Amino acid sequence: MGKVLIIDITKCNGCHNCQIACKDEHCGNDWSPIAKPQPLSGQFWIGVVDVVRGTVPKVKVAYNHIICQHCDDAPCIKACPNKAIYKRPDGIVIIDPLKCKGAGDCIKECPYEGVIFFNKELNISQKCTFCAHLIDKGWQEPRCVDACPTGALTFGEEAELRDLISKAEVLKPEIGVKPRVYYIGIPKMFIGGTIYDPELDEVVIGAEVNLQNEDDGISISCKTDDFGDFWVDGLSPGKYLVTIKNSGYIYKELKADITEKDINLGDIALGKK
Repeated sequence: MGKVLIIDITKCNGCHNCQIACKDEHCGNDWSPIAKPQPLSGQFWIGVVDVVRGTVPKVKVAYNHIICQHCDDAPCIKACPNKAIYKRPDGIVIIDPLKCKGAGDCIKECPYEGVIFFNKELNISQKCTFCAHLIDKGWQEPRCVDACPTGALTFGEEAELRDLISKAEVLKPEIGVKPRVYYIGIPKMFIGGTIYDPELDEVVIGAEVNLQNEDDGISISCKTDDFGDFWVDGLSPGKYLVTIKNSGYIYKELKADITEKDINLGDIALGKK
């Protein structure tokens, strides 16, 4: 089975402790044959990236994590002309710094951009090792996981984490490389807006909002909150029919087409009957 890493994006607060711990463990330290020292700058073997969604005032921020996926069918292994990259019995993919000759083919062939780096000074490729040198000494988890204050990172045996994995998904599943890093709460798209009464110049609380995907017919409903706002998250790309109704007000329909960006429908006036 082997080791897996599960990243719960919904729990990450963007503190960057994982990045700092990785730097602390690998900068200035030679863990050959697992890894040579990581440069002080230019490389983040685990990188936290801000994902800003929507437009003001309907904005949400999530923190994604860019890291080697330790694929079971890793393209980098096949691409290396010097056979410097291998998968351990526990599933961890290692670039042997003593065998790497700096060809760089692994970087070109990796389908996950920004997870393998080139160290010009040492003339080798480098990436996350899941702190295999510590795992071999009896550690239960890499430094990044150990440093996470919110429990957003979970590391362990695949067989023991089945329940958590069932709630997660992998990046780019369509390429079929079988990554060992799983994500919970990958940001999808949302449609939001604010309902108000133009006569009273006040928001409408408790209005019923329904979004129907015109492609598959799936509907999601919610009610406006105490600020007249509604947010419908986790949406798939497509064309949506947005309907709004509330007792004493005229029924309203809107169209929303989401492709790659979230949609803020803005202030929506609801006229009285």
